[in-house]
Amino acid sequence: MTRTPPGLPQAGFVWLLLLCCAPASAAVRLPAIISDHMVLQRAAKVPVWGWAAPQEQVSVQINGRTHSTRADGDGKWRIELDLSAAPPAPTTLAVRGDSNAIIVDDVLVGEVWLASGQSNMQKPLGEQRGQKPTFDAEAAIAAASHPDIRLFKVARARSGQAADDVGGSWVRCAPASVEATKFSAAAYYFGRRLHTELRTPVGLIDSTVGGTRIELWTPPENLQPPAQKDDATLYNGMIAGLAPFALKGVIWYQGESNIMDTDDGPAYTPKMEALVAGWRQRWQSAFPFYYAQVAPHLYSVVRPDRVFHGAESAPLLWEAQAQALRIPKTAMIATTDLVDDLRDIHPRDKKSVGLRLANLALASSYRRSDIEPYGPVYRSLEIRGAKAVLSFDHADGLAARDGKPLDWFEIAGADGRYHPASATIDAGKVIVASPDVPKPVSVRFGWHEAAQPNLVNKAGLPAFPFRSTHPLPRNEFLR
Repeated sequence: MTRTPPGLPQAGFVWLLLLCCAPASAAVRLPAIISDHMVLQRAAKVPVWGWAAPQEQVSVQINGRTHSTRADGDGKWRIELDLSAAPPAPTTLAVRGDSNAIIVDDVLVGEVWLASGQSNMQKPLGEQRGQKPTFDAEAAIAAASHPDIRLFKVARARSGQAADDVGGSWVRCAPASVEATKFSAAAYYFGRRLHTELRTPVGLIDSTVGGTRIELWTPPENLQPPAQKDDATLYNGMIAGLAPFALKGVIWYQGESNIMDTDDGPAYTPKMEALVAGWRQRWQSAFPFYYAQVAPHLYSVVRPDRVFHGAESAPLLWEAQAQALRIPKTAMIATTDLVDDLRDIHPRDKKSVGLRLANLALASSYRRSDIEPYGPVYRSLEIRGAKAVLSFDHADGLAARDGKPLDWFEIAGADGRYHPASATIDAGKVIVASPDVPKPVSVRFGWHEAAQPNLVNKAGLPAFPFRSTHPLPRNEFLR
């Protein structure tokens, strides 16, 4: 006969007995991303999922409401929560199965963003071996006490097939946690600005690895041609297992390895299309995707054996990144003015990168009409005799950042040979001319790996490099 221990109610004893006697394989489990201190996206459909015994009854309770389902034949289960009107205070999420219960503490509801890419997104506020620290790193870390910003650093992992989980845990944003996790500086500044402007909790997921090509982050079924040996391994190990955790959107900073390893040029555009489409398919969500145009760097000087097009290798990739704006719900920032050392592939100003990405999100995802998120964007060319007249969007208050004559403009005639050109601002347009080109046909701007042009708008944001023969596409975010 089984006896109830003294002081333990009969019901409690039965529960304890079930916990002790139930097989471990039957226990309800949650993925790492659903854990203490997490931020859940404020939305009408927020998935909570995990594993249990086949056909096991599972319930999820949050904010006084309980939802139930059964695991399928493989032991997988999923419930969608409506958190569109969830209160701002920290809460708990309780998940119960037949033999165990999991209590997830200190849960906030707010805005969740995934940050990914290679070393310029990975670069932390503090020390990183082989790199100079970001500007004002010590002061930034000391001021990083933001308990309503939560950080999840995905453990580095490669896999030959899509994993159903990742390694990592949520932590409150604090000086110690920012340093201990080596959290992305660009993502931190991005999240801090959203938190300040929106006055809501922000969850940031950092899934980054330095020195990686875009193919490693792309689902294998989306790669064209099909994957080689290492392709898709970071997607499999560090992205797939995050889905379907509800996201507001993604920020992305990658491309340097596709200049140096494959010198992709125009081929990078379909590769970005494949990555974005694959991630959206995995989440079954057309979330916004904001990204940074890679910064100027002396690739042909520092790494001459790894680029095939010399000083044009970087501009060709910039153009391919700009052409990826044809993907719906995408937007891009320029970084041509954020480089302090052209020989350093890791520019130290990650604060401006994060703030510019945040302004894209605020203007496009959160409908802040008072924020100008773009620099001048080339729109059209008109030939007037020996002059080329350029029109731009986002051109309010065109000026030279440094007060000097506009630079990095070149002009070509029918022979396609470009010559340095003078450029002046007149009535909101840029007039370009050269005595070497009496009959101009086309213009290009910032077309060199070292280009740091000075054309900006009233917001102080730089113009994207461009060739007039390849105008930028438009989408609902970039008009």
